[in-house]
Amino acid sequence: MARRRYQRGYLYLRGKKTSVWVGRWREDVMRSDGTVQRIKRSFVIGTRTEFPTRRLAERRFETMLSRVNAPSYRPGRIATFAEFAERWRTEVLIHRKPSGARAAESHLRCHILPLLGRVKVEDLGLEVQQTFVTRLAETVSSKTAANVMGTLSVILSTAKNWGYICEPVDFGKLVMPSEEVKEAARFFTADEARQIITVAGQPFRTMFAVAAMTGMRVGEILALQMDDLDFERRTIHVRRSVWQGQMQTVKSRASKAPIPMADALSVMIKIFLESWQPNPAKLLFMNRRGRPYSANKVVQKGLWPVLEKLKIPKCGLHAFRHTHSSLLLETGASPTVAQAQLRHSDARITLGVYGHVIGDSQRNAVEKVANLLAPSGPKSVFSGELIQ
Repeated sequence: MARRRYQRGYLYLRGKKTSVWVGRWREDVMRSDGTVQRIKRSFVIGTRTEFPTRRLAERRFETMLSRVNAPSYRPGRIATFAEFAERWRTEVLIHRKPSGARAAESHLRCHILPLLGRVKVEDLGLEVQQTFVTRLAETVSSKTAANVMGTLSVILSTAKNWGYICEPVDFGKLVMPSEEVKEAARFFTADEARQIITVAGQPFRTMFAVAAMTGMRVGEILALQMDDLDFERRTIHVRRSVWQGQMQTVKSRASKAPIPMADALSVMIKIFLESWQPNPAKLLFMNRRGRPYSANKVVQKGLWPVLEKLKIPKCGLHAFRHTHSSLLLETGASPTVAQAQLRHSDARITLGVYGHVIGDSQRNAVEKVANLLAPSGPKSVFSGELIQ
């Protein structure tokens, strides 16, 4: 349905102390049953300070009305957020990876729908979004709040693309909760990792060796198949991942890059394969039920008993990835090499998340500076003149 007539709308000032220009107009919307209804809409254009004269406010209002006055104008669609979320679940969410789908379902069920389910999609503007962020910050961490807003952003962007009247999430305009002080990531020393691999029984010993010597993610390790091991080229191909016993794609496109297999790791895997039992899926590691291991079971039954025996504080399997990255940087690998090995799309991720080690070169440099500054230290040859 094309527009009924050209609109100029109605512009007026609201408020006395802090006056704002408000524009009103009529717009056709399509209801969920397919019928078209003409409704009144209004929008705060700006303050009297921003637009001192009516003419300036009218110019701004005209740009906003250009959409409904355009010959190509068609009625926008309206629905409550709960109604659209149900459509999004059945049309979009089913195509996501199981891990991502479960997280989105949790965000909807626990946070978004209880607060925004009855709100119309068209009313989810910046102010409502900011109020929602503030409510989230009262109950969840800053990271969880960001993840929940990410889910909301995807849903509203889809609604916009489908023709619904709504305002997508603009993180640049939202004030998100400040980050909390994070605990340092757990990682093993080289000696601790070596002891863990030595003490652990099979198949966990080989799992831990692969994790520590390659930095692979646990899901990628548990999804390894025999065809992924190239002993001739000493390479491991990462083609899939496991999440809660289910096969899925890897985390990102960069994660599919093959990684080198060290000689020591090649020997350990070959020894493990001497007692390996063939299976239809050709899985390198398979549980008694003929399925891939679940990461939590590997932690509970394979890692924690070893850590307890060695008097090492409990942690998860991701500590091996942090261990590998730390040892890479400590032994002099460049950030580019570490990025390639960990298969990050951006080197800043490698340094920001996994660069939690003070290497010998950094420590030696600091020691030299400290020796120059110590009262009993050597005299500096610095003249005090700065190079211009």
